[in-house]
Amino acid sequence: MNDKVFMKEKKSNNIVVSIIIVALITSISSSAFTYVIMDSKSNENLNSSGNLQSSTNVKYDIQQVDNPVVAIAEKCSPSIVGVTVKYVTQTIYGTLDDAGSEGSGIIYTTDGYIITNYHVISSALNNSTATINVTLPNQKETILATIVGSDKVSDLALLKIDKTGLQAVELGKSVDTKVGELAVAIGNPLGQEFAGSVTVGYISAVNRKVTTDGRTYNLIQTDAAINSGNSGGALVNSKGQVIGINSIKVQETGVEGLGFALPIDDVKPIIEELLINKKISRPYIGLAGFNLDTKTAEKNSLVAGVYVQKVSANTPAQKAGIKNGDIITSIDGKSIETMEALNEIKNTKKVGDKIILKIYRQKQYVDIEVTLEEDTSVE
Repeated sequence: MNDKVFMKEKKSNNIVVSIIIVALITSISSSAFTYVIMDSKSNENLNSSGNLQSSTNVKYDIQQVDNPVVAIAEKCSPSIVGVTVKYVTQTIYGTLDDAGSEGSGIIYTTDGYIITNYHVISSALNNSTATINVTLPNQKETILATIVGSDKVSDLALLKIDKTGLQAVELGKSVDTKVGELAVAIGNPLGQEFAGSVTVGYISAVNRKVTTDGRTYNLIQTDAAINSGNSGGALVNSKGQVIGINSIKVQETGVEGLGFALPIDDVKPIIEELLINKKISRPYIGLAGFNLDTKTAEKNSLVAGVYVQKVSANTPAQKAGIKNGDIITSIDGKSIETMEALNEIKNTKKVGDKIILKIYRQKQYVDIEVTLEEDTSVE
């Protein structure tokens, strides 16, 4: 059985990492041209009988048009940076050794705020030996960066460097993205050696659900080449607007062109909250459960929903009176059958909000009000 491997793209300088995370575009330096068939005509002639006939010789007029990717790269590349993490690690022999990883980032503001992936800088968290450096486009000098805030759940982080007058990216609207549109990825595949690489493809799918590291993401799928070190880079549309943060690719024998980006519409509110509050405040209920589909439920004389397997102590769920063995069938009047659906609705709420869970217990339905509290278990 061939299992799909979803890899977050960053380049490790110390060991070979099998995690691939997305965010790059292969550099196109020479001008290219697109040849478009503009018109075709059949040569019409009179035959020997004087009747009009169509010639089998077809004439095509070809027009030469500048490749838009050149303009896109020129506009966006100055806003894509390299992100390098260096730290000290202990070897299996007890000695100390230098280690590190590399990824990409995008300039969010002209005064030095930079967006990247959480997994790109995660090794620097809670590590006193770690440093994060940013390399600006077409420069060898590195600038020390600090972590403004990070969020493991969304795989996003916000960095700050002491630099002004930078060229910030233009953010687009991922909600307007359609399958088949041009997609350009810009980043640093394999690190600074290939900095500013530009790769080109198309939007393969939108709202693609991908689960990796135990978390489910709503992503934009593209066939633009994404490689290790691209993580934190930009996925750009034909207008030169960033519509996604390259983050994940599928690594499996025989699989090509399956790269994914975090939609910029989902990224923006996370980054704005990190900018203001330095962290993301998320609500939680405090229970563990499994999905109970209709077929399985009927076999066991139950109803479809989320079967509550465990209620954690001193959590909103316990305080509200939810018990092991309860089946949650709806949240705020919306029917659910999976934990994913439950969490998707819950994540639209804020800490302190009240939700109504419909519970099936001992062949009866009961509505239970739960007051959401802040989840402090995630970074």
